[in-house]
Amino acid sequence: MKSKLLLILLLAGAPMFAGTHWSVSVGVGPGYGAYVYAPPPPPPAYYAPPPAPGYGYTWVGGYYYPAGRAWRWHAGYWARPPYRHGYWVAPRYNNHRYYRGYWRR
Repeated sequence: MKSKLLLILLLAGAPMFAGTHWSVSVGVGPGYGAYVYAPPPPPPAYYAPPPAPGYGYTWVGGYYYPAGRAWRWHAGYWARPPYRHGYWVAPRYNNHRYYRGYWRR
């Protein structure tokens, strides 16, 4: 009985004496403010936006976005800003990095 109790205490207390392990990870992906390393996109297509559907809408111009090793075109559209006095900051490609577009106050 004493040997079983000693074994249980030894197994339960063993993690107290284990060394500390550290881990550091870095994620890169298309999240908010994140960028993707990609080749340059084709030149954007410029065109006149259609009439606004109503008051308070903002035109979000078309843009290319990386999809794997290719570029996909996202056509422009009218949208309401998510908050008052919000404006759209267009996506951009700079120094081999693609920065996603976002709404800003």
